[in-house]
Amino acid sequence: MQKVVLQLLADNNSGVLSRISGLFSRRGYNIESITAGVTADPKYSRITIVTCGDEEIIEQIEKQVAKLEDVRDIKKLPAESSVHRELCLIKVRTAPEDRENMVSLAGIFRGSIIDVAPDSVIIEITGNQSKIDAFIGLLDGHEILELARTGIAGLSRGSENVTYLP
Repeated sequence: MQKVVLQLLADNNSGVLSRISGLFSRRGYNIESITAGVTADPKYSRITIVTCGDEEIIEQIEKQVAKLEDVRDIKKLPAESSVHRELCLIKVRTAPEDRENMVSLAGIFRGSIIDVAPDSVIIEITGNQSKIDAFIGLLDGHEILELARTGIAGLSRGSENVTYLP
């Protein structure tokens, strides 16, 4: 089983995300994460899907998604030729005397404290999945009250692999 990051360009129509996720559901394919947002051209959305499967399953997913009416382009984003990032917000129970330690720990990972309450802080961290996983691992011993991850967003490196739509 291999993990694959797929990037789709699709018409920015209502229901397009539902149709794409429905295709995965109907065929029993798993979506590890999915992110979507409008592109520089508001007629189109960029959708990044992380899924896994063997070579045959990945090929089937690509073919089936490409058949959808709203999908204009689909490509794989291999780690070596693209940039992947994820955003994570983590609410950690923190006593006032431990805040300085939490600020230092977040700083090591280029994270930011974006909210402080009497008994907790919210930390914002961005990076690849392994960086975020490593940061969460270092919070062992601290009580994580809530955690929200966006899933991967990605782009291919350079300008030669850009898809231009009319």
